[in-house]
Amino acid sequence: MSDINQFGSYLIFDGLRSNDYGVWISGTGTYDAPERDVEFVEIPGRSGDLMLDNNRFRNITITYPAFISKQFDSRFDIFKAAMLFRVGYKILSDTYHPGNFRLAVFRGDIQPETGPYNKAGSFDLVFECKPQLYLVSGLSGQTFTAGGSIQNPTQYPALPNIRVYGYGTVGIGSQTITIASHSWPYIDIDCEAMDARYGANNANNYVAVTGDMFPTLPAGNTGITLSGNVTKIEIRPRWWTV
Repeated sequence: MSDINQFGSYLIFDGLRSNDYGVWISGTGTYDAPERDVEFVEIPGRSGDLMLDNNRFRNITITYPAFISKQFDSRFDIFKAAMLFRVGYKILSDTYHPGNFRLAVFRGDIQPETGPYNKAGSFDLVFECKPQLYLVSGLSGQTFTAGGSIQNPTQYPALPNIRVYGYGTVGIGSQTITIASHSWPYIDIDCEAMDARYGANNANNYVAVTGDMFPTLPAGNTGITLSGNVTKIEIRPRWWTV
């Protein structure tokens, strides 16, 4: 009987599939939710603590119990080296959550326990993850050549990437983006990074947004409007949950 018929669950980290190395996982550590970032302040003369909500979630640690059922000696070292060379936040997904992915950093401290003659072994794979559990569907762009609406299927406000062709005004709910005249075919507006670019070119001088924050896509429907010389926009919404 093959490994995949016996076990079947694996992770993919920055394109590396653990099952290609004979590494199989349990998903017991993948269902935890991140901690909300709040502070409790004691005030003299006042009973109870004051809560300060920083309006964000903290990073979350995700641990996969993993094992190699055979050929541990030859498989483990190759797998370990391949994982350790992946530095920084990378895409992490697994077969327990096929419609989702995380942005994760591999912590790297692998301490295996092996069986007789080192033929099999188990170990934990620990990742430092951003709190968002992203939906794969949120990577697909939605195109608008006229006004319309976009629906957020989650309860969490998304920070989209908006590609604007031409120049003029784009309405996203109650917020507006105004793009000055330019010669590029489009400008990408990253609402998470609060940055506007065309390729490697900085385009922030051509873009103005209402308020202090770039547009978000809250739960439910958000209206979209185009005006001026904007011919179309493409919204990659980046839906997420926890």
